[in-house]
Amino acid sequence: MTLLLLLALLTPQAHTPAANIRAVLDAQVEAWNRGDLDGFLASYSHTQDLSFFSGDTVTTGYNAIAERYKKRYGTSPETMGHLAFENLEITVLAPDAAVVYGRFRLQLKDTNPTGIFTLVLRRQGVKWVIVHDHTSTAN
Repeated sequence: MTLLLLLALLTPQAHTPAANIRAVLDAQVEAWNRGDLDGFLASYSHTQDLSFFSGDTVTTGYNAIAERYKKRYGTSPETMGHLAFENLEITVLAPDAAVVYGRFRLQLKDTNPTGIFTLVLRRQGVKWVIVHDHTSTAN
Protein backbone atom coordinates (compact mmCIF):
# COMPACT_ATOMS: atom_id res chain seq x y z
CA MET A 1 0.00 0.00 0.00
CA THR A 2 2.82 2.45 0.79
CA LEU A 3 4.43 1.86 -2.61
CA LEU A 4 1.16 2.65 -4.40
CA LEU A 5 0.77 5.86 -2.45
CA LEU A 6 4.33 6.88 -3.26
CA LEU A 7 3.78 6.18 -6.95
CA ALA A 8 0.54 8.16 -6.93
CA LEU A 9 2.31 11.14 -5.39
CA LEU A 10 5.25 11.02 -7.78
CA THR A 11 3.47 10.26 -11.05
CA PRO A 12 1.76 13.62 -11.69
CA GLN A 13 4.98 15.54 -11.11
CA ALA A 14 6.88 13.23 -13.44
CA HIS A 15 4.74 14.46 -16.35
CA THR A 16 5.14 18.20 -15.88
CA PRO A 17 6.86 20.09 -18.67
CA ALA A 18 9.75 21.02 -16.35
CA ALA A 19 10.25 17.38 -15.35
CA ASN A 20 10.16 16.30 -18.99
CA ILE A 21 12.72 18.96 -19.91
CA ARG A 22 14.93 17.89 -17.00
CA ALA A 23 14.75 14.34 -18.34
CA VAL A 24 15.95 15.60 -21.75
CA LEU A 25 18.94 17.30 -20.11
CA ASP A 26 19.72 14.27 -17.95
CA ALA A 27 19.66 12.09 -21.08
CA GLN A 28 22.10 14.50 -22.75
CA VAL A 29 24.56 14.21 -19.87
CA GLU A 30 24.26 10.41 -19.81
CA ALA A 31 24.86 10.19 -23.57
CA TRP A 32 27.83 12.55 -23.41
CA ASN A 33 29.47 10.65 -20.56
CA ARG A 34 29.28 7.36 -22.44
CA GLY A 35 30.82 8.97 -25.55
CA ASP A 36 27.57 8.94 -27.53
CA LEU A 37 27.62 12.22 -29.44
CA ASP A 38 24.59 11.25 -31.54
CA GLY A 39 22.65 10.52 -28.35
CA PHE A 40 23.69 13.89 -26.91
CA LEU A 41 22.57 15.66 -30.09
CA ALA A 42 19.25 13.78 -30.24
CA SER A 43 17.66 16.47 -28.07
CA TYR A 44 18.46 19.20 -30.61
CA SER A 45 15.96 20.09 -33.33
CA HIS A 46 17.14 18.37 -36.51
CA THR A 47 16.35 21.42 -38.65
CA GLN A 48 18.08 24.32 -40.39
CA ASP A 49 16.44 26.69 -37.87
CA LEU A 50 18.53 25.33 -35.00
CA SER A 51 21.05 27.90 -33.78
CA PHE A 52 24.12 27.68 -31.55
CA PHE A 53 25.90 30.79 -30.25
CA SER A 54 29.31 30.45 -28.60
CA GLY A 55 31.91 33.17 -28.19
CA ASP A 56 31.58 35.32 -31.29
CA THR A 57 30.50 32.40 -33.49
CA VAL A 58 26.98 31.68 -34.70
CA THR A 59 26.36 28.23 -36.13
CA THR A 60 23.02 27.34 -37.71
CA GLY A 61 21.49 24.09 -38.85
CA TYR A 62 21.62 20.70 -37.18
CA ASN A 63 24.26 19.24 -39.50
CA ALA A 64 26.68 22.15 -39.03
CA ILE A 65 26.24 22.06 -35.25
CA ALA A 66 26.73 18.29 -35.14
CA GLU A 67 29.90 18.64 -37.20
CA ARG A 68 31.15 21.41 -34.88
CA TYR A 69 30.69 19.17 -31.84
CA LYS A 70 32.31 16.21 -33.59
CA LYS A 71 35.34 18.23 -34.67
CA ARG A 72 35.80 19.76 -31.22
CA TYR A 73 35.04 16.79 -28.95
CA GLY A 74 35.22 13.62 -31.03
CA THR A 75 32.91 10.68 -30.49
CA SER A 76 34.38 8.61 -27.69
CA PRO A 77 34.41 8.76 -23.89
CA GLU A 78 38.16 9.48 -24.00
CA THR A 79 37.80 12.59 -26.18
CA MET A 80 34.45 13.81 -24.85
CA GLY A 81 35.35 13.60 -21.17
CA HIS A 82 32.84 13.90 -18.35
CA LEU A 83 29.99 16.43 -18.46
CA ALA A 84 27.87 17.76 -15.61
CA PHE A 85 25.10 20.37 -15.56
CA GLU A 86 24.57 22.49 -12.45
CA ASN A 87 22.25 25.23 -11.23
CA LEU A 88 19.57 24.39 -13.77
CA GLU A 89 16.65 26.80 -13.85
CA ILE A 90 13.81 25.66 -16.09
CA THR A 91 11.12 28.21 -16.93
CA VAL A 92 8.12 27.10 -18.92
CA LEU A 93 7.00 30.09 -20.99
CA ALA A 94 4.02 28.48 -22.71
CA PRO A 95 2.65 24.96 -23.19
CA ASP A 96 5.13 24.49 -26.04
CA ALA A 97 8.05 26.78 -25.09
CA ALA A 98 10.62 26.90 -22.32
CA VAL A 99 13.99 28.38 -21.46
CA VAL A 100 16.72 26.76 -19.38
CA TYR A 101 19.63 28.50 -17.68
CA GLY A 102 22.49 26.55 -16.20
CA ARG A 103 26.18 25.87 -15.84
CA PHE A 104 28.19 23.13 -17.49
CA ARG A 105 31.36 21.57 -16.19
CA LEU A 106 33.43 19.46 -18.53
CA GLN A 107 36.39 17.36 -17.43
CA LEU A 108 38.67 16.64 -20.36
CA LYS A 109 42.07 15.00 -20.41
CA ASP A 110 44.05 18.26 -20.24
CA THR A 111 41.47 20.94 -19.38
CA ASN A 112 38.33 21.45 -17.34
CA PRO A 113 36.21 24.05 -19.14
CA THR A 114 33.17 25.48 -17.43
CA GLY A 115 30.64 28.09 -18.37
CA ILE A 116 27.01 29.06 -18.50
CA PHE A 117 24.33 28.34 -21.05
CA THR A 118 20.85 29.32 -22.10
CA LEU A 119 18.69 26.86 -24.00
CA VAL A 120 15.40 27.58 -25.73
CA LEU A 121 13.22 24.50 -26.10
CA ARG A 122 10.04 23.87 -28.04
CA ARG A 123 7.65 21.01 -27.59
CA GLN A 124 7.11 19.05 -30.78
CA GLY A 125 4.30 16.60 -30.11
CA VAL A 126 5.24 14.93 -26.84
CA LYS A 127 8.96 15.59 -27.23
CA TRP A 128 10.87 18.69 -26.06
CA VAL A 129 13.73 19.73 -28.37
CA ILE A 130 16.40 22.40 -28.17
CA VAL A 131 15.95 25.05 -30.86
CA HIS A 132 18.61 27.48 -29.61
CA ASP A 133 21.75 27.04 -27.50
CA HIS A 134 23.86 29.95 -26.27
CA THR A 135 26.91 28.72 -24.38
CA SER A 136 29.65 30.88 -22.87
CA THR A 137 32.87 29.42 -21.57
CA ALA A 138 34.57 31.07 -18.58
CA ASN A 139 38.11 32.29 -19.19
